Amino acid sequence: MKMCGDKKIRLKRVNPCITCKLCKGYLIDATTIRECLHTFCKSCIVKHLEDHNTCPNCNIVIHQSHPLNFISHDRTMQDIVYKLVPNLQKYEQKREEKFYKKKGLPKPKQTEPEQQNGELRTPKVDSNPDCHRLDEQVMICLECSASHMKRLPRKYLHVSSYATVTHIKKFIAMKLYKNVQKHKDVDILCNEEILGKHHTLKFVCVTRWRAKVLWSLGYSIKNCVVPLDGSFF
Repeated sequence: MKMCGDKKIRLKRVNPCITCKLCKGYLIDATTIRECLHTFCKSCIVKHLEDHNTCPNCNIVIHQSHPLNFISHDRTMQDIVYKLVPNLQKYEQKREEKFYKKKGLPKPKQTEPEQQNGELRTPKVDSNPDCHRLDEQVMICLECSASHMKRLPRKYLHVSSYATVTHIKKFIAMKLYKNVQKHKDVDILCNEEILGKHHTLKFVCVTRWRAKVLWSLGYSIKNCVVPLDGSFF
């Protein structure tokens, strides 16, 4: 590896940045945790999250109930690893082909960037994709009876069941204060209980609301509880 002035840097100096903390090998299918940006091999982190919901490096809670929904393939990091480590990509491709051949399975097709005039082109992507359209949807009603707080112009929401309490807090902060940072001052309540910020609406449904079609949630400024009886509006 060379830098300005033809200064050479040994691969072992950058190894800590391109190796997986779980298997101690070079990153393969590099996958990054969105919350803390630590990166691991995809197979390693998926296996880890089957029994844990925290980052194996810093122990931060990724998500209370669905941590696998908050990790992403890190193509940039994987490209860097393949460029720094000689023949690693060819070796992994051979191992992958050998694996699928042994199992008698077809090798999954991978989408490669288009090439035109010697330059790589990024495949076209929908400019306005709805990533959660196929998720299980829930209907919630946001109510506030605190006299000192503004009220939402529209209190009914139709959202993905994978949305978290933090998403709802940020939504309220943006609608009422035009400042997403204000979400830290907002509490979301269900049956007079303050909900944890990592809880998904699916989790709230299963543990608090159960079979109800429309859920009623309260919101308030911290230390100012808004009691709700859970009735429909």
